[in-house]
Amino acid sequence: MLATRQSLTAFLQRSTRANASLSQNLFLSTKVQVEHGRGQWKTYGDIQNFQENKFQVQTFNKISPVGLGKFPADKYDVRTGGSEAANAHAILLRSHKLKEEEVPHTVRAIARCGAGTNNVPVARMTELGIPVFNTPGANANAVKELVLCGMFLGSRRIVDGINHMKDLGSQGLARERVEKDKAMFGGRELSGKTLAVIGLGHIGASTAKDAAALGMDVVGYDPGLSVTSALKLPRSIQLADSIVSAVKQADYISINIPYIKGEGGTHGIIGKDVISNFKADAVLLNFARGELVDSEAMKVHLDECNGRYVSDFPDDLLWDHKNSLILPHLGASTEEAEDAAASMAAETIKNFLEKGTIVNSVNFPETSLPDRPENAVRFVCVNQNLPGMLAHITEAFAKANLNILQQINHSRGEIAYNVMDVDITDHDDVLSFKEVQEVITMQEGVLSSRIIFGKAGQGYAKNLMGEYFV
Repeated sequence: MLATRQSLTAFLQRSTRANASLSQNLFLSTKVQVEHGRGQWKTYGDIQNFQENKFQVQTFNKISPVGLGKFPADKYDVRTGGSEAANAHAILLRSHKLKEEEVPHTVRAIARCGAGTNNVPVARMTELGIPVFNTPGANANAVKELVLCGMFLGSRRIVDGINHMKDLGSQGLARERVEKDKAMFGGRELSGKTLAVIGLGHIGASTAKDAAALGMDVVGYDPGLSVTSALKLPRSIQLADSIVSAVKQADYISINIPYIKGEGGTHGIIGKDVISNFKADAVLLNFARGELVDSEAMKVHLDECNGRYVSDFPDDLLWDHKNSLILPHLGASTEEAEDAAASMAAETIKNFLEKGTIVNSVNFPETSLPDRPENAVRFVCVNQNLPGMLAHITEAFAKANLNILQQINHSRGEIAYNVMDVDITDHDDVLSFKEVQEVITMQEGVLSSRIIFGKAGQGYAKNLMGEYFV
């Protein structure tokens, strides 16, 4: 809710009269009261369904119960199946295309159960100071197995053969023709062939490893190869210095890179200049994003050569081409992958809400501070990455005679993220701490602040265009 100066003063006066001990419960005096929200509850949904002292998590799509089970019921109120969640502190989703108007002011974080975040307005969430998390690697094995399946499908006309046998069966000719017609669906083996893997992250590295185990020669390309992924690669892999050099001698090409819009992005990165270097019978495997491939250029290659295109993304141009196999988007559609992705997303949200930890975020810097001491309150602040901001924050604590025991400050692009543990020894006055939070939150350039101590879901404040939101 937006608090005016008068309502904030009244609130602080009530807090003082409560005379609550901070060391016992910092937020005893901040529980939701009907009179405090009078006239505002229409923004917050049905007050009768609001569960005080719990983190409210809103889900879009069907999220694995195994993942949702990571949220303990005594601390989390998980809203599923389109239930009202106007006070959501976090959002979990899969493929739902999230709109800004679906994100209440109360939301602290968003997590997608999957690697890609194209369905989340990440840039706008960054401006609002909301971290967006994903689950890299959670579905890697499922996608890798489908890539391997695609290689087998692209090696022999198995799908055509299945459809042919169904047709013969309907005519009662299957037994008569089964041997005669098999020559129509010949193919080749994978062993001894060359696979080019473009992108050597979780999926690419795993694909390269298993392809080598099948007796294939593997060439890889990834200008941003991490040490972690490099350690997972087969010893025999050859690393190329460009996509073109990687694909020139490849019999199979697997692309495993993110889709990035705009100038310098990856839209149509597998275009005419790359495809023109394919071998005539090369098989392109696209289980990353449909927009990575220039369909026009790919059609020319399939028309003129004997190559194959296998993908689990729809393609309006190639869907019925005789040399293409377009599958439903099945990459992560296994029970194991859905459980793993939902579990990872839930744990990420929990660590952020309860400890302020940032990991696997696509827009915030990775940040982790050791567990707070018993005599401390954890204070988290999100601000624009501007000079002098950290000094303003620490100065506010110093003026209130509050000592910072440990702190960490990281930045990423336009965002800076601060986690501080503040000593509360000899400070049992709620008023002084709430005043400090307001002073910091209303600093120009600060987006939000959070006190992590006491009851779940409380202690959050935002600077909404100069108005104090608590």
